[in-house]
Amino acid sequence: MPRLTKIYTRQGDDGGTALGSRTRVPKESLRVEAYGTVDELNSVIGMALAHGLAARLAEALTAVQNELFHLGSDLCFTEEDKQHYQIPHIEPRHVASLETLIDELSEVVGPLENFILPGGSVGAANLHVARTVCRRAERLAVALSRQEAIGSQVIPYLNRLSDALFVMARYENHRRGQAEPLWDSHA
Repeated sequence: MPRLTKIYTRQGDDGGTALGSRTRVPKESLRVEAYGTVDELNSVIGMALAHGLAARLAEALTAVQNELFHLGSDLCFTEEDKQHYQIPHIEPRHVASLETLIDELSEVVGPLENFILPGGSVGAANLHVARTVCRRAERLAVALSRQEAIGSQVIPYLNRLSDALFVMARYENHRRGQAEPLWDSHA
């Protein structure tokens, strides 16, 4: 478990930062962008939780927030460095858990019969914001994977999580009795 005795180090004042292995890289590196966006996603999920969500979603999202820390550590170590450190990482079980959650919540909300607009209740709107941040994290992880190896479950996890966040937004609106805002293709 990391122990932070001091929050500022002045090490980043030169535009660089350290990966988990202490290797220095530019702050704008794709790897830092990817795990920084995962951190942003975790914060957006925290905001959604702070606004109050259905109990089932709060339970699931608390687990997701912990898994996003696993994902962050998965991304802040290169695959080569992972051979020298025992770090939490995303595993197939995490992806499978999201698939189970998607199926469970989809049973409640039913099939999607029209495109919906992000919104409805405050909680659902926040979950839609989280979904779009998750998609950005996924795009960055894909771009990073084209340059260097990353954990095998990183992209599948982000892909399933964005789908889960979409279904969670629908579920939150359903539980609150809030109609889903539908896309009017003739507007």
